[in-house]
Amino acid sequence: MQVPLDMQRTFAVVGTGGCGKTSLVEMLLFDSGAISRLGAIEAGTTTMDYEPEEIRRRGSIQPAVATWLWKKERHFALDIPGDGNFTGDLDLLLKGVDGVIFVIDAVDGVRPLTKKFWHSVQEAKLPSLIVINKMDRDRADFHQAFDSLAPLGIKTVAMQLPIVEGGFTGYVDILQHKAYAFGSDAKVSESQIPASLEDDVALLHDVTIENIAESSEELMEKYLDEGSLSEDELNVGLRQGVANGELTPVLISSALENKGGVAILDAIANLLPSPIQRPDFVGTDGQTRKSSPDEPLSCFVVKTLTDPFSGQLSLLRVLSGSLTGDTTLKNMRTGETERLGSLLYLKGKEQIACKEEVGPGALVAVAKLKNTKTGDTLCDEKAPFALAVPDLPPQLITYALAPKEKGEEDKVYSAMQRLLDEDVTLKLGRDEESADILLSGMGQLHIEMAVEKAKRRYKIDIVLKTPKVPYRETVRGKCQVQGRHKKQSGGRGQFGDCWIELEGMPRGSGYSFEDAIVGGAIPKQYIPAIDKGIQEAAARGFLAGCPVVDFRVKLYDGSYHTVDSSEMAFKVAGSIAFKKALESLKVVLLEPIVLLTVSIPDECMGDVIGDLSSRRGKVLGSDSRSGVTEIKAHVPMSEVLRYAPDLRSITGGQGFFTMEFDHYEEAPQPVADAVIKAHAEKTE
Repeated sequence: MQVPLDMQRTFAVVGTGGCGKTSLVEMLLFDSGAISRLGAIEAGTTTMDYEPEEIRRRGSIQPAVATWLWKKERHFALDIPGDGNFTGDLDLLLKGVDGVIFVIDAVDGVRPLTKKFWHSVQEAKLPSLIVINKMDRDRADFHQAFDSLAPLGIKTVAMQLPIVEGGFTGYVDILQHKAYAFGSDAKVSESQIPASLEDDVALLHDVTIENIAESSEELMEKYLDEGSLSEDELNVGLRQGVANGELTPVLISSALENKGGVAILDAIANLLPSPIQRPDFVGTDGQTRKSSPDEPLSCFVVKTLTDPFSGQLSLLRVLSGSLTGDTTLKNMRTGETERLGSLLYLKGKEQIACKEEVGPGALVAVAKLKNTKTGDTLCDEKAPFALAVPDLPPQLITYALAPKEKGEEDKVYSAMQRLLDEDVTLKLGRDEESADILLSGMGQLHIEMAVEKAKRRYKIDIVLKTPKVPYRETVRGKCQVQGRHKKQSGGRGQFGDCWIELEGMPRGSGYSFEDAIVGGAIPKQYIPAIDKGIQEAAARGFLAGCPVVDFRVKLYDGSYHTVDSSEMAFKVAGSIAFKKALESLKVVLLEPIVLLTVSIPDECMGDVIGDLSSRRGKVLGSDSRSGVTEIKAHVPMSEVLRYAPDLRSITGGQGFFTMEFDHYEEAPQPVADAVIKAHAEKTE
């Protein structure tokens, strides 16, 4: 059914893992009548978690989309995973929505990762509603969860207060000053405000009205003059406060027990903006485009999904104009045109034919576009516009992949390459040193889930190997050596002769080559060959097959033969000179050091610092705010390759970390000996 744009809402559901986002969307689908049966995470029957890997691990690993009608309004919901392994594209996904439902656990409140997600929402400047979910839990505490929102730096407006009498039995609407009891279904009936809550309700009522009044100078003046505001004035002030980001309403629910869904649906309709109320979109060149059906057609590819029957599906957010099936648009990244087939509404994995024209705000899928990827903009060729998108965060960890059966390396590479189309936070490459296939991602679980998905879809056995640590070698001291290559086997021979001075340099200096030949001892055309021979030998390493770095070479003498000398002969001579120099100098192994930033609950600080020390880490400092401690440390990369599950265990799943390369340091002798021994065994 075609719905007027002012009656359309497009929003993302965001929150940390385990807070109940997917269950909350399931409740909204059920209460709106979009599904006839309430699915459950434990049973693997929810609408939004449909991939086998999601059902098995009982958690989302990719975004999912659903649409429904509520009181003649159309809602589009984008359910975003809450595990840090699968949120590398969060900033990109938020480009496709006009608002956010931010979900908080009623037991745990704001977790360390919550602040990171909320920062992304604020950066996107999206109006938001907060839902404190899981009010049915034994240790659920509304006041504690509400107070934990303070570090987010927002002005929260409590819309409801839970009634907990032998369970989560109802709520008080703060603005209406009325109590409602939950029935056997999603419906509620008006009841009495419990005497024990009268004081809390009165206090919250006054604070809420003051907060709404403060969002508008006009309302504030009237409130100060008259001491009260009408219901219409409060509703208008609340909507304006939400739209400009000054107010964030807080609601409550128990998605598992189907309690609170109707009030949330009403709040979405009443408080979140429609597509035509949102700010203009900003393009890559600073150009702007209004979110209006009267503007030229443009669409943003929010996500690429894979369907077993339809193949590749591109999820489009209509930015401007009106879209129908069988439309030809230009891809602003490739410059190519794409012919769009039939439009599809999505409800999890279910595809529903969209037969009407859709305008700004619509989330629709199209199948089998030729060369269109996540983050692309498709638009009317006569009115080009490319949406400016944020940079994705760097991958944190790299694993080596290998086929179970030799000779199937190309099949493994091809299978993983196809996954990159739908997951832009994965990166695929090859290690020139070892010829390994390398898969980089946001964490160990991210990599493991990608490999599982590839195995299932493309029927190939893939072995996940321990990540290769990029050790390096360097030299200490200075020496002068001769590299001489002479070979005679009948006919033209090979002759190259050079003298070099090789000296170790400070860390990070790289490699430099100086030509100090005078008097034509070596012809100019052969000197680049010597340089190349040295560099190739350095790339092969000396101690453990790791590239040699941070040294300089000065070529100062040599000799040549007018007939037998060649570029190849001098290249070999340069290689020989390099090896002789390293044999006479001290060569040391360097290990990569990463800057690790860990965010954890305060009570875990001692355990985490102790664990980092056991990994040879050097703590640089810590900062604690509102129950969350951030620790920065330099740690050898080899010690944190599998840090994610260990941190999860120490913090009960409440910690997260970021990791980036910082510098190289000389490896301790036991570490160097182990690496050298492993290389020798592999070489043999």
